[in-house]
Amino acid sequence: MNRQVKNGILYFDGCNTLELAEKYGTPLYVISENAVVKKCKEIKDTFLQKYERTRAAYAAKAFLTTTMCNIIEREGLCIDVVSGGELYTAIKANFPPEKIEFNGNNKSLVELEMAIDYNIGRIIVDGLDELKLIESVCKEKNKKVNILYRITPGVKSDSHDYIVTGKKDSKFGIPLDDEIIFPAIEQAIKSKYVNFMGFHFHVGSQLQDNASHLKALETSLKLIKETIEKYDYITPEINIGGGFGIRYTESDEKRSYSYFLDPMMKRIDEFSKEAGITRPEVVIEPGRSIVGEAGITLYTVGTIKEIKGIRKYVSIDGGMTDNVRPALYQAKYEGIVANKAEEPKTDTVTICGKCCESGDILIKDAKVAPLQRGDIFAIFSTGAYGYSMASNYNKNPLPAVVLVKDGESKIIVKRQSYEDMIKNEL
Repeated sequence: MNRQVKNGILYFDGCNTLELAEKYGTPLYVISENAVVKKCKEIKDTFLQKYERTRAAYAAKAFLTTTMCNIIEREGLCIDVVSGGELYTAIKANFPPEKIEFNGNNKSLVELEMAIDYNIGRIIVDGLDELKLIESVCKEKNKKVNILYRITPGVKSDSHDYIVTGKKDSKFGIPLDDEIIFPAIEQAIKSKYVNFMGFHFHVGSQLQDNASHLKALETSLKLIKETIEKYDYITPEINIGGGFGIRYTESDEKRSYSYFLDPMMKRIDEFSKEAGITRPEVVIEPGRSIVGEAGITLYTVGTIKEIKGIRKYVSIDGGMTDNVRPALYQAKYEGIVANKAEEPKTDTVTICGKCCESGDILIKDAKVAPLQRGDIFAIFSTGAYGYSMASNYNKNPLPAVVLVKDGESKIIVKRQSYEDMIKNEL
């Protein structure tokens, strides 16, 4: 466990959280390097080293800094980016271009030019007009790039609707309409400017069941078979996405990577033998599952307001500006009073943020030790989509990010100052 309690104080990867809060201030994102490395090792043990011709591309949107790029590269993973900013971060971190994959449903001309100039490994094409844009850039630059088509597999996953991506009514992917998908495949096969590598799907996020992955896989395999039959073309790759869930609360059921991947690899092997082809290279895109539980956020308690017979509100010095997930899709979290970690949890409170929004609630009806102004409150499993979705709403500065390992800490993202916030204003 990365979390320990010593003398009533919460420690995270060997670091005293009260000392971290005092040294770096709050709100504060804290990322455990050991926890990230452990998840990378699990991916290597249960997928990359277990199966030949496989890749794992870390989904950068979960959490990305240049330091994170360095860790991911060191651990032997590729990286999946979805914007020019994420691509730029990877480039500045000297991430190997051949290990970068570019996703996203609306890549701009500038972003595609950046990707093609940097000679990245894959572009995941999300729409037919995107292929034309890529071809025009490649023609101008006399280059050829590897692409996959992201398809909309038409399956519904058991998750919040905002993070379900594989259903038929989705902004992501190319619809599996015969009049659309097959001309697109033919165009990619015949193009002088792209190498058509295969198909990509992503069914959703924070999933605890493998049913939607397996359904989407069948759709992709059918498409691979039809591509062989129609065009005598064997796609050498398949990307089966990510979305593997983590534990946010004690009630969350957490599945291993093997639970998701082993059945899919078995089915891909069976299909390949039936079709008489070499098994395609298989790619996954884990993000949240690598960094989610590797992070906590530390806050300082401020105003405490009790409404008799209704609720006790405990305000902290952050909120939806550093963790928008509860407000955005009712995400559930758990936390602890870091300086009273061994005291009985006798109070029921609502942990709320400081933004001028009634929906700025981080944890509703939390069981905690009695709180007072100045206490340090820690919320668990905030490594994914905390820092990456942070905003300056109400002109609140972005928190710092600290990397911890074996009792040592270092700043990897400086706290934003008020001056930083307005430096681009004229």
